Amino acid sequence: MIAISLNGVTLSFGMRTVLENISFSLNEDDKLGIVGVNGCGKSSLFRLILGEEEADCGEIYISKDKTLGILRQDGAFTLPEGLSDDAKPAEVMLYSYPELLETEARLDEMKRRLDAWSGVSDNSFYTELSQKYTDLHAKYIADGGMEFRSRCVSVLRRMGFDDEMLSRPVATLSGGQKTRLAISVQLCRDPDILLLDEPTNHLDIETLGWLENYLASYKKCVLVISHDRYFLDRVTNKTLFIEHTKGKLFAGSYTPASALREDADRVAEKHYWEQQKYIKHQEEYIAQQRAWNREKNIKRAESREKMLDKLERLERPKEAPRPIHLKFSQEHSSGNDVLYVRDVGFAYPGNELFRGLDFLLQQKERLFIIGKNGCGKSTLVKLLTGQLEPTRGYIESGYNVEIGCYDQENRTLTDTNTVLDELWNAYPDRTELEIRSILAAFRFYADDIEKTVGMLSGGERARLMLSKLIMSKMNLLILDEPTNHLDISSREALEDAVDSFDGTVLCVSHDRYFINRLATRIIELCPGDEFGCDFLDYRVSKKGHAIDEYFEFKRSRKTVAVGGEAARVQTASKEQFLADKKSQSQARSEQRRLERMAKEQTELEAELDRVTEELYGEAATDYVRAAALEARKNEIEERLLEIYEELGV
Repeated sequence: MIAISLNGVTLSFGMRTVLENISFSLNEDDKLGIVGVNGCGKSSLFRLILGEEEADCGEIYISKDKTLGILRQDGAFTLPEGLSDDAKPAEVMLYSYPELLETEARLDEMKRRLDAWSGVSDNSFYTELSQKYTDLHAKYIADGGMEFRSRCVSVLRRMGFDDEMLSRPVATLSGGQKTRLAISVQLCRDPDILLLDEPTNHLDIETLGWLENYLASYKKCVLVISHDRYFLDRVTNKTLFIEHTKGKLFAGSYTPASALREDADRVAEKHYWEQQKYIKHQEEYIAQQRAWNREKNIKRAESREKMLDKLERLERPKEAPRPIHLKFSQEHSSGNDVLYVRDVGFAYPGNELFRGLDFLLQQKERLFIIGKNGCGKSTLVKLLTGQLEPTRGYIESGYNVEIGCYDQENRTLTDTNTVLDELWNAYPDRTELEIRSILAAFRFYADDIEKTVGMLSGGERARLMLSKLIMSKMNLLILDEPTNHLDISSREALEDAVDSFDGTVLCVSHDRYFINRLATRIIELCPGDEFGCDFLDYRVSKKGHAIDEYFEFKRSRKTVAVGGEAARVQTASKEQFLADKKSQSQARSEQRRLERMAKEQTELEAELDRVTEELYGEAATDYVRAAALEARKNEIEERLLEIYEELGV
């Protein structure tokens, strides 16, 4: 059953069209990922669905009695009416269940009245009220009244709230913690249609994993705006690409949908140029017939002109928005040993973050630091860059090491500067043309460079930080959550730049797609005695599978206490062996099927070239033959589209 559908929805602000002719429909259990560059209209689409914006034209249908929940990217958390800033997170969560809170209040009032009437000799009113109380209490239990408080705390703990955070007033929570609280509130409300705008910002890897599993098993409709490709691949089953105000819907999560989209773009481009070739051929034929200037030739020319007039002209596909251009460079190499970290620990008064951190970073390594929020990842970056001093141990740089650092909090930006001045002040020896060229490479054009830094969005600030970073010459690149606020194309550009960098990289990140592609080594900060130490250090054996490989390593290291001793968790079993064997057999069968399909693809593409050449060549004036060739061409293209979808071409 359809939960929500949009048909031909268009939205403009003044003369600027933001969204044009957006159409899609979602069933009750669909999970839609919405992707596009920053500023393309994704959040505006959510406002249209919520009724906060009115479409210029088109229709938005939401199934009757369906409830909507929204997590907003900016201002994600607002305190429920009636609560003060001193309220604790669990108190806020209770407002996810207004009906149950109202029922509790009614039950309390009825109980007071029952107590007041309990000693009256005429008990008819007492009996009637007692029955109402019993009925309402039974409904309260059936609606989850006995469990909703524990459910609130359970969801909060799953979202990374420990005892200390649960006891703090909401006003003292950080922006990231408030975002996690806002997500928790929406999950507890259990809406029929859940809209999530950048839900993965500020979540650590462990919390992300829990949220993905929760949403993947959520039996209701979800629309999620995200740049986290790993998250989209695990949660969604449909993907809407918004580009140049238009929306294109494809089946599948982000990665397979991207392949389908690229294939569709190639086919559309090919059809456009084939039509242009056909039109040119017909126009040349018309010109030739008119040049001969006989009556029959004029009639032929007029006939072809009428045919061209009726032809539905294809619009040339627009190019994707220009990505940012990134290239990190070093003036000279460092020594082989880049960074020594020896028995390092750090503690704030009354709060020890980590201790015994010990590693050697070597030239050209790609070391990624991961861990739960609050475990000290950003603090470690400050220690490595000299902004803080360790409370124990020491940190030393190797020979000839020059550090370039990306700070996720953008502390090196001055809000009162214009974009142009921010970069030019950092590099006053560069010409204005050079500065403007660098900014243009990061999608700052015309009036953009006259904006003050304080007016920039999170994504624009991130791009400005990166523009400053690439102009510095470094051989050790330290990045603290560099993909936060970047859209997918910008993340891919950053990945390419880091991958081609000749120097050494140390990066704090929770972007698993980013880690998977680039990491050669992973260190997880994990304070506590789960693993008998405050960190795990793992060297990746197969680049491109870093995070998946690390998760497997971590599972193998997990231990349980048995009789005071650590014993490895045994996961191998006969059932698992048989399941693996069956899976391998199915994989071999699928591989053979795909090979047959690839062979068919090659044959059909060759036939399509022959048919197209004849259609616009020898058969151009033979209507009967042209009709047969056109029909065959359509059959081949339809079959090729099916094959491309299967093969993910």
